[in-house]
Amino acid sequence: MSTANPQDKTVNVTAIGDSFVRSELMIDALQRHLGPAGYSFDVRSGEVDWPQQPLVNGDEVSEYLGDVKWVADLARNAEVLITHVAPVPESVLKVSPHLRIVACCRGGPTNINVKAATALGIPVINAPARNAQAVVEFTLGLILVEYRGIGRAHCALSHGEWLGDLYRYDRTGRELLGQTIGLVGFGAIAKLLVPYLKPFQLRILAYDPFVPAEAMAEMGVEKRNLDDLLAESDIVSIHARVTPETEGMMGAPQFARMKPGAYFVNTARGPLVDYDALYAALAGGHLGGAGLDTFPMEPPPADWPLLKLPNVTLTPHIAGSSRGSAEKGADLVARDIAAFFTGRPMTNCVNRDAIA
Repeated sequence: MSTANPQDKTVNVTAIGDSFVRSELMIDALQRHLGPAGYSFDVRSGEVDWPQQPLVNGDEVSEYLGDVKWVADLARNAEVLITHVAPVPESVLKVSPHLRIVACCRGGPTNINVKAATALGIPVINAPARNAQAVVEFTLGLILVEYRGIGRAHCALSHGEWLGDLYRYDRTGRELLGQTIGLVGFGAIAKLLVPYLKPFQLRILAYDPFVPAEAMAEMGVEKRNLDDLLAESDIVSIHARVTPETEGMMGAPQFARMKPGAYFVNTARGPLVDYDALYAALAGGHLGGAGLDTFPMEPPPADWPLLKLPNVTLTPHIAGSSRGSAEKGADLVARDIAAFFTGRPMTNCVNRDAIA
């Protein structure tokens, strides 16, 4: 691994942004954190066409967008490579002989070949939980929109239809006050969500085999196994990671276990849910409604059955998108790049073996 030379204060930086985390955000953050140490920057930058174009998956890296050869040409002389969704496979790393550090402005650096970077002694840093606050606020909003029928009322009125029958007892929305919500997964986002739920006097349950009941109790949350959580909750909001154990964890048996008329919310990941089973539970009337931000295929096909149901609120995987999360992603990696160049420990290095 190359190490920073304190006598050379000019750093060659390649910043590859997109329409969400723009390259100028990356450079501004780097200047803010490393500039005070006397460093200047020789910058090459570029942008990929995301989110206008969907991300793709390859054999070596996934959830990326951009041409590998173009990235390699931009990064050829870089000491610092900062990206958000551009691909950084082994071929890019191997043609960048001066590369000291690679930064990814997102939580999961799946678009970077971390194993190859480690073998080359190049640390990879990321920005975990950069969008946690955005997801928390969006989840609460999605719960309210679906639980109170706000989306349905808006869509009807925007098409000239006055849904006065939403005042009927059997069709009107519900109040959150005093209801029970079950959080499936109790990581950073679920924990941040709890204080936002408390003003509604919600009873809060959580399922997470890795979090002790005592830690939940300190936040006023009751620990449950998954079956009991589903049976007791008026709203179930999923916040788990996708692993071999959690993939498809919400299927037909789980939806059948939920209360009749209960609501389901997913602002986490599509693979956690069997959407055919969810459709059956909603269309059959067992569940009252659902708020969904993530899907098995993105974007879903135009004839996807869940798009046609009246008791579903759908958004195009935007829970984590806010100006704040874009700025925080750039800021987090810039802090660690500054730490690396000034000899301080990095906070979010995903391959510490590279700097052993």
